[in-house]
Amino acid sequence: MAKGNQKRAGGRPRTRSLLRLYRPIDGVVDEMVDATGNPRPAWRSFIEALDELGAETLGQRFIRADQYLRDAGVYYRVYDKAGANEREWPLAHVPLLIDEKEWAEISAGLIQRADLFEAILADLYGPNRLIEKGILPAGLIAASPEYLRPVVGVRPASGHFLHMVAFELGRGPDGRWWVLGDRTQAPSGAGFALENRVATTRALSDIYGELHVHRLAGFFRRFRDALNGMAKDSGGRVAILTPGPLNETYYEHAYIARYLGIMLLEGEDLTVSGGRLMVRTVSGLMPIGVLWRRLDAAFADPLELRPDSQIGTPGLVEAIRRGTISAVNALGSGLMETRALLSFLPRIARELQREELKLPSIATWWCGQEIERDHVLANIDRLVVGPALSTRLAFEDDGATQLGSALSAGEQAALIARIEADGAGFVGQEAVTLSTTPVFVGGVLEPRPASLRVYLARTQEGWTVMPGGFARVGFSLDPTAIAMQRGGQAADVWVVSDRPVERETLLPQETDGFTRTMPGSLPSRAAENLTWLGRYIERSEDTVRILRAYHVRLAETSDPEMPLLADIRDYLEPFGIEVEPAIPLGLISTLDSAVYSAGQIRDRFSPDGWLALKDLSKTIHQFAETVAPGDDATRAMTVMLRKLAGFSGLLHENMYRFTGWRFLEIGRRLERGIQIARTLARLTGNGAPDGALDMMLEIGDSVMTHRRQYPVQAGRRTVIDLLALDPLNPRSILFQLERLKAEIGMLPPVGGEGHMSPAAKEILQLNTAIAVMEPHDMTVKVLDELANQIGDLYSSLAKGYFG
Repeated sequence: MAKGNQKRAGGRPRTRSLLRLYRPIDGVVDEMVDATGNPRPAWRSFIEALDELGAETLGQRFIRADQYLRDAGVYYRVYDKAGANEREWPLAHVPLLIDEKEWAEISAGLIQRADLFEAILADLYGPNRLIEKGILPAGLIAASPEYLRPVVGVRPASGHFLHMVAFELGRGPDGRWWVLGDRTQAPSGAGFALENRVATTRALSDIYGELHVHRLAGFFRRFRDALNGMAKDSGGRVAILTPGPLNETYYEHAYIARYLGIMLLEGEDLTVSGGRLMVRTVSGLMPIGVLWRRLDAAFADPLELRPDSQIGTPGLVEAIRRGTISAVNALGSGLMETRALLSFLPRIARELQREELKLPSIATWWCGQEIERDHVLANIDRLVVGPALSTRLAFEDDGATQLGSALSAGEQAALIARIEADGAGFVGQEAVTLSTTPVFVGGVLEPRPASLRVYLARTQEGWTVMPGGFARVGFSLDPTAIAMQRGGQAADVWVVSDRPVERETLLPQETDGFTRTMPGSLPSRAAENLTWLGRYIERSEDTVRILRAYHVRLAETSDPEMPLLADIRDYLEPFGIEVEPAIPLGLISTLDSAVYSAGQIRDRFSPDGWLALKDLSKTIHQFAETVAPGDDATRAMTVMLRKLAGFSGLLHENMYRFTGWRFLEIGRRLERGIQIARTLARLTGNGAPDGALDMMLEIGDSVMTHRRQYPVQAGRRTVIDLLALDPLNPRSILFQLERLKAEIGMLPPVGGEGHMSPAAKEILQLNTAIAVMEPHDMTVKVLDELANQIGDLYSSLAKGYFG
């Protein structure tokens, strides 16, 4: 590590110290420096290394981290008055460092808390002794919307209610860590913690390599192995249940599914048959043994829980009752997030665990009890008051929680009246004064309030704690500004040791066995989106080729009324493609549809593929604002063709040849066959204008091949022969049919082994019929009918595999 008088990279002397310019806030604990302004032990070497780099180099490195996040497509969905919008992931570039000895104390306290919550849930959904003894008020539990009566008395198939939990921590002015809130419903952020680590180490790889920072991969490997072990016991598969792409943390759902190799499903992908939860796949129904849900329990089953839910699976609760599915976490476990329960935890810990809480909760008083209510009313000036049944942290509550000292006399009187009238609906809590951690702003470090979210996962050996997690950091000194929906940032958390740490990975040991998942376990919805992705990309390419041919001729003649150009405009208009503006809205819409289809299957899409697709979308939208008809549009279309070809090549060369790739390929071949047949019918008819055949060869990317194959002037029969009937031309109709026959023939059977699917029969008949045709047989009528027949193949595929 650098010493104080050393030079930084490049030979330039260090001009100023980041630490010397740092100004902690009076009366607030700072994570980086102690009360004397000196760096804490875990931070000392880190700050020296930052100083060696200097502010300018650091700024450049942090730009690199942001670029990685943009390239990876990491986003967080923000909901505001304008609706739901994707926000680039807001990384706070400087990590929060914690010494491993302190982390061990935090871990012990959180493991105790997780065990306590497991015991409380087992009691509340079982014998209810806590209520019977008067330790918990029956009315409080009964009033909570998170207490799910349909699962009362149901023992989880796994034997546990909780498998993945998270806790929000804050360090108070006394230097102790306090639990601000609990996440037992469907904890989010673990995947973002991984991306924070990747981005931060991209910027600070040399520093990260020098410090002994605990890795995160082992935590995920152990949890994945635990999930797979549970699934093996149940004879099913592991799946993650997501609310869908419009959820604020959908990116994380897809990322975790891809990282761990787990299916990502939506409610519509699932059905309950014979008391078992099944996923609809292209190979038929397959059992799910473990469902890691990322949606709130109330939405999981519209039959027995919220009837207005459109993202759940009817019958899921019944499958849970029968013990055929393990829910992670169990339905109803969100009850432990209820804010009012914090006031009862100390007594419950003494009752159930015979010990005090190692990590105390933020001081909380439930106003449903007279003594506690009187305390809140007497101290309302220094407390925050909010809904007793809220499952959100005080600073996340969007006005529902109020700071007594910030209220006017009239507002305070109104609040007191509401508490007196309905005390059970309110809690008072100690006002939070969070510790600060440094952020890099304008070339210097500045303190910002921060909270720490820590994750625990249940394994066969018990709870394991992620050695890090992520910190939420405010964009200002206002503690409420750390909430992600209010513009907060996220920082990586480094647990630092004074000795080398194990370099864990997600890979198993060489001695471990392995199971190769059969390629047929592809959800039907994913197969459908892959097919449409292939179709939209091919449709975009065909449109771009036609538009380039159009604008080439427009640039040469400057006469938009020439017969060939007028004919092309008439041809494109029914498909929503207008040549003015130069970049048609119909083309933009088609590429946007491709992005949408890919977004539905982010867990099955490589980061490189996603980046290439987003680049296509970005380019076409930029061209729409700047490109003029004629030569300018011709160049733009050439750029688009190169990028489309690059994207298609990336998928073709890099995508594993599993069932999903076949549906993608089928989509491409279907669309190319349809488009070539339609365009041939238009440009090779008897009434086609002059130059139509040359344009057809250009659109079909077969000009050079035609010159080699037919050393005479282009004629209708030679063009038809090359673009319709040549089995070696990758642009011909027959080539598409041959590929369709091969790929459809390798799909999982429909109706049992030994039976040809309707789509396989149709493509075999169609391929045979076209293979024996001669060019003179391919009339305009035949070509139009052929386009329709190829289109009908999709209907047969959809009926057999997407239903």
